[in-house]
Amino acid sequence: MPHNRGVRIRAVSVFEGVIYNSHVMDWSHPERPTLEVDAVLRPGDADATSGPLLLPVAEFIVMVGGVDVARPILLDLAARGRVTTHQGVDHLVFPTWTTIDASGT
Repeated sequence: MPHNRGVRIRAVSVFEGVIYNSHVMDWSHPERPTLEVDAVLRPGDADATSGPLLLPVAEFIVMVGGVDVARPILLDLAARGRVTTHQGVDHLVFPTWTTIDASGT
């Protein structure tokens, strides 16, 4: 079955909620970024109390092929509350805990 849930981004370095190193695992559907974490996590890096994980927007722009491709995607994500500013830098927001309906309905 083909994967069509979104562009899969794998984070390999996270510190205090910010993703410092990552790479794309699946390029399909960049308008639906999905995050996988394959990193050593310490308390405060990615837990229920530390808030969402943050990927710098500049890194996302490079991942999806440049600013012309990224601009409409980022505008849509911002409208849905998926872009924030942290320490003066725009970041994509990846909630660490999301309830998923496993029933398939």
